[in-house]
Amino acid sequence: MSEEDVAAVIASIPALAGVRLPPKRLGGLTNRVYRVGDFCLRIPGKGTEEYINRANEAVAAREAAKAGVSPEVVHFDAASGVMVTRFLDGAMTMSAENFASRAGAAARAGKAFRKLHDSGAVFPFRFELFAMIDSYLKVLSTKDVALPAGYHDVVREADQSVRAALAAHPLPLAACHCDPLAENFLDTGSRMWIVDWEYSGMNDPMWDVGDLAVEAQLSPTLEEEMIAAYFGGEPRPAERGRIVIYKAMCDLLWTLWGLIQLANNNPADDFRAYADGRFARCKALMETPAFARHVAAVAAG
Repeated sequence: MSEEDVAAVIASIPALAGVRLPPKRLGGLTNRVYRVGDFCLRIPGKGTEEYINRANEAVAAREAAKAGVSPEVVHFDAASGVMVTRFLDGAMTMSAENFASRAGAAARAGKAFRKLHDSGAVFPFRFELFAMIDSYLKVLSTKDVALPAGYHDVVREADQSVRAALAAHPLPLAACHCDPLAENFLDTGSRMWIVDWEYSGMNDPMWDVGDLAVEAQLSPTLEEEMIAAYFGGEPRPAERGRIVIYKAMCDLLWTLWGLIQLANNNPADDFRAYADGRFARCKALMETPAFARHVAAVAAG
């Protein structure tokens, strides 16, 4: 997208009419994100309309803002996916390195998740793991890209063991972010904010906790810090088991997301290596004796 294209988008948004400062590119794996004065502008990336419902995202972003965990939405065009939110001045965009170096960051993230999950917010989309896998496989069936060897075997194994365990004693669904990349967290030092609600939906809340542990590459100590802040203490064995299950399952799902990016020629990363790495990590965790024990704990409730 050229500077002229970005300028045209800005000119089309009434909330940005008085801004004279040039836009500053902030980043994004699939989207283009800019600071425009006191606002943050998100322009969706090519091909994202294949797997993201922008109308659902608009509702979720506004509900998350009402819950006090995300910045105010000042403009959202559901047709194009262009969104404008308030810019959080002084907040640090998180990364795996920042989670490791900023004291208390993991705990603040755990508290932010708890605030979201307890908010009573209702998101329009139902984020269901196996339905999402099927949906992404359908998208990939139209693309010229190969799945990692053995992918369908692992999905079948998960479908037989993990699905039954999760369904035995399901947790109440909650409004969940569902895509907790480290970079989707903004830390002021006293409060953690969450942004980017493209994949959000009603989900098992333990998905968010497990997935963030993976995405932020939390050390065992920091993972425990996040979990303790979320629960206000030690989780039950079944709750901890769900977290571990979702640490594997998020890799299983996001393997497919990486392959979609590869097929769409997204230049932001080496998505072949990304997908293969996530799948290998999923298999490695599922093959540990501890994983089977956690699945059994979840099944027992």
